[in-house]
Amino acid sequence: MDKKAKKRVEVIRQKLLTLQQQLAGAKQQPDDPREPARLQAEIDKLQEEMAKLRAS
Repeated sequence: MDKKAKKRVEVIRQKLLTLQQQLAGAKQQPDDPREPARLQAEIDKLQEEMAKLRAS
């Protein structure tokens, strides 16, 4: 992995932590029933991107 990919992985890791906390909060307070699904989709997308970066 080059420096750029390592930096991107670190940024994704930080975003994932934030999104996972938001997802936990959205599950506890279901104000918008679509919110947990949207957050989970974004988490899945970021995890796929991280896996691709690590594989390269």
